Amino acid sequence: MEIRAAGEADWPAIWAMFEPIVREGETYALPRDMDEAAARGYWMAPDRAVFLAIEDGLVLGSSTIHPNQQGGGAHVANAGYITAAAARGRGVGRALCLHSLDYARDAGFRAMQFNFVVSSNAPAVHLWESIGFRVLARLPGAFEHPRLGFVDALLMWKDL
Repeated sequence: MEIRAAGEADWPAIWAMFEPIVREGETYALPRDMDEAAARGYWMAPDRAVFLAIEDGLVLGSSTIHPNQQGGGAHVANAGYITAAAARGRGVGRALCLHSLDYARDAGFRAMQFNFVVSSNAPAVHLWESIGFRVLARLPGAFEHPRLGFVDALLMWKDL
């Protein structure tokens, strides 16, 4: 699997993966009716580094990395990940996360923080913990899941 920087021409492939995730509304705290322009502005914002995971010419996933805060908090990175439905369970998320940690470390970040991991997203929680992230806080009922109702969100952290 190759991980490379994404450019504007890669947006259609990213949107093809991201749109179903947004519409499902189960893992990202984004409006389920978010339009493509807003999604592009979110994922491809100018302050973000965006990457693609590619295998045999197929885009399997994407990551976006940026400072979690401005000013005095800019030394902590934040990242988001998406995986194509057909590629789930194949190590794409792990590869993208490990790549983003290396990227963040090389860019001078001192830690990576995930602000809002939906607790019912057990595969993601398990993956992040297996990579060394720890839960710093549980936000009770902070996410309204479309099928499960109100579920907790987790604040997760990893020193770099």
